[in-house]
Amino acid sequence: MANDLNLSVALVTGAASGIGQELAHLLAKDQYQLILVDQNPGGLQSFAQHLEQVHGITPTLITQDLGRPGAGRLVYDAVQRQGLQVDILVNDAGFGLAGKFLEANIDRHVEMINTNITTLMELTFYFGRDMQQRGKGRILQLASLAAFQPTPNFAVYSASKAFVLSFSEALAEEFKESGVTLTALCPGATDTNFFVASDAEDTKEGQTSKADPKQVAQDGYEALMSGEARVISGFSNKLKAAMANTLPDAWLASVSKSQFEKQE
Repeated sequence: MANDLNLSVALVTGAASGIGQELAHLLAKDQYQLILVDQNPGGLQSFAQHLEQVHGITPTLITQDLGRPGAGRLVYDAVQRQGLQVDILVNDAGFGLAGKFLEANIDRHVEMINTNITTLMELTFYFGRDMQQRGKGRILQLASLAAFQPTPNFAVYSASKAFVLSFSEALAEEFKESGVTLTALCPGATDTNFFVASDAEDTKEGQTSKADPKQVAQDGYEALMSGEARVISGFSNKLKAAMANTLPDAWLASVSKSQFEKQE
């Protein structure tokens, strides 16, 4: 896919691994100037060196814990100090936490809400406002198949992604005629470090077959560049989302409860 000549700088959060890394690869392949954000400085540096070798670009790196209050503004201010203008925003960063809500560490749940919702919203506001003033820009938000149903034992994550999807689709409508597009990417289980980081690798969902992150990123990238409001990656996931839209939430919650229960 060719670089949009009207857009030149892309910022990707959660860029040190997983889907975020694959999206950064696609942007680098099309020769966008990259700003990569992650809380893992070693992972960022290693990936930056790889991008230089493969694509001949030198990304700007911002190390930031996006679960920290006010992280969105900190990232925005760091970009302003670099004198850069973000034309494409990819809000990929996020994490989950498997297990019963009342048995979990509440501080980790708060960090999850900050990362998955609050910082995503802040970055969308600050960079989206600049894009709207210029009359051009693209935003990609990482939602999830989990956004379509309540998920016991993964309750906060599922709810956070429901916010991302609803928020994104509402803004896609608000941004019409502004020159700015907003796309929500909804993948299912994907072969990244997500399930290990979420302490969910020993659950039914953690043991299922998973999508290739390269394909998920490709689906999201194509939808972003064509200005689609929402893309569900994978045919089976499209079917699952369609079913979730027609079945009662109580039934969905009951059925999905076992998916994130720890296996004996």
